[in-house]
Amino acid sequence: METLGCASVICSDKTGTLTQNRMTIKKVYANEGIVEAEDIMEDGFTPSEKFVVRIGELCNDASIIYDEENDVRPIEIGDPTEVAMVQYADDLGFNKGAASKEAPRVGEIPFDSDRKLMTTVHRYGDIWLSFTKGAPDILMERCNEYLKGYELKPFDGEAREKAAAANEELSNGAYRVLGYAFQQYNEKPEESMELLENNLIFAGLTGMIDPPREEVRDSIKECHDAGIKTVMITGDFKNTAVAIAKNLTIYGENSKALSGVELEEMTDQQLDDQIEDVAVFARVSPEHKVRIVDAWQRKGAVVSMTGDGVNDAPALKKADIGCAMGITGTDVSKEAADMILTDDNFSTIVSAIKEGRCIYNNIKKAVHFLLSCNIAEILILFIATVVGWDQPLLPIHILWINLITDSLPALALGVERNDDSIMKQPPRKPTESMFANGLGGRIIFQGIILSILSLGVFYYGQTHFGLATGRTMVFAVLGLSQLTHVLNARSEKNSVFNKYFFTNRYLWGAIAISMALQLVVIVVPGAHAVFNVTALNAREWWIVIGASLAPLVIVECTKLLARLGRWLKTK
Repeated sequence: METLGCASVICSDKTGTLTQNRMTIKKVYANEGIVEAEDIMEDGFTPSEKFVVRIGELCNDASIIYDEENDVRPIEIGDPTEVAMVQYADDLGFNKGAASKEAPRVGEIPFDSDRKLMTTVHRYGDIWLSFTKGAPDILMERCNEYLKGYELKPFDGEAREKAAAANEELSNGAYRVLGYAFQQYNEKPEESMELLENNLIFAGLTGMIDPPREEVRDSIKECHDAGIKTVMITGDFKNTAVAIAKNLTIYGENSKALSGVELEEMTDQQLDDQIEDVAVFARVSPEHKVRIVDAWQRKGAVVSMTGDGVNDAPALKKADIGCAMGITGTDVSKEAADMILTDDNFSTIVSAIKEGRCIYNNIKKAVHFLLSCNIAEILILFIATVVGWDQPLLPIHILWINLITDSLPALALGVERNDDSIMKQPPRKPTESMFANGLGGRIIFQGIILSILSLGVFYYGQTHFGLATGRTMVFAVLGLSQLTHVLNARSEKNSVFNKYFFTNRYLWGAIAISMALQLVVIVVPGAHAVFNVTALNAREWWIVIGASLAPLVIVECTKLLARLGRWLKTK
């Protein structure tokens, strides 16, 4: 929780974390042209478009289970990108079950994050077909022909340029683009990448959209206000990633984007020189994440990193706060992480950082309160001894005051609600002392104030009403003034009299209980012998009440003067 409170960089996956992870195919490129996916549904499709749909449907491990009798939402099994392909094929009237029987899969080369391709082999009557899908830029390099209508044509020159331009156009429009290719064999081919993933026939592209999460934009703005840099890390094409990052306000006017290939060509020093300007890392592998974390940590940043795969475990372990995905994450990634997002949502990370800051601030408030009160007690006894006075407080008085003030009020500060400005402050440096920014000085100053008031009351009470009454008065003042002083600890610099004054019902309950216990000891005659106190008259009680409220008034005046000084500096 302490580390969360000073997080300064969030490196986040895009799909499912920044976006809804509900892919839908919107565009199809085939026959050298981009068409709307819905238009194909209405107007029918050409052989090239049909092949794109067929490859996407069969080179695919996802499935959709329908329960028409109970009319419940279909069960989607598999990666959301692959589910989108199956759904699109179903919408066009294809049936994956029937297609799999017509062209059963007889071999495959699974998807690999380094290769960025997946290939399956199918038997179709007396021939064998290999279907390949994957990153368009990589796939198109392996194609030497393309399908136009029913004809095969050389995939070079203008045809290749048109496909590359379509890929860029779709990527710039924030679409996730996948390429599709195939090859035909007269006999069952060997399951080797060298054979199945070269000399391919290009079929086309699909552009699918994954809408951003509605709440993410506000969370990213909150990060910006809090001095936390958000970095998008994705396996998508760079243009796609940048377009989405701009939409989410992650990518600004002076931001940069780096691809995995560019990252590999950079030395650590070159990466360090640019890391603070890079808002998007695209086409990266899990290994690249470790380098990104290292680069930020060399800059002194406290890094939060998200991941869901087995290969993400080193980066999750390396980061200051590793965040695994609770829904899509593997067991290995969850074990390596410090935090698990049960909803896979970026906004949850921001909420956790805010909670971390709140908890750290509340720890500081409790320390502030306890130390200033204990300093006061030490000073009272020390000064009285040095100047030769009678002992102002007996051991039982000290024990009782510590019992009623160091317990419930201090615990109640731990659940104090922080104001909205907590996410408008820069991250705390991990090396920063708890007593930084003047807190140590305020603790000593306020402890001195409490001790001076208590000693003043003791001196006045002893000289005017006798030693027993003086001890009773200082005992009452020290206990009650600490209970009013707990309000000072709620806010270091701002006035405690704000809209949050009554928000912590636990604190007010603790003050009421502790105050009642303190008054019972002094007011109930049966307790006088046990605590060595005596009854106080009206005049003595007015002195006690005034001295008990004085710390609150004095500290509020010092805060007001400090705010006035800061305001004058801005003029």
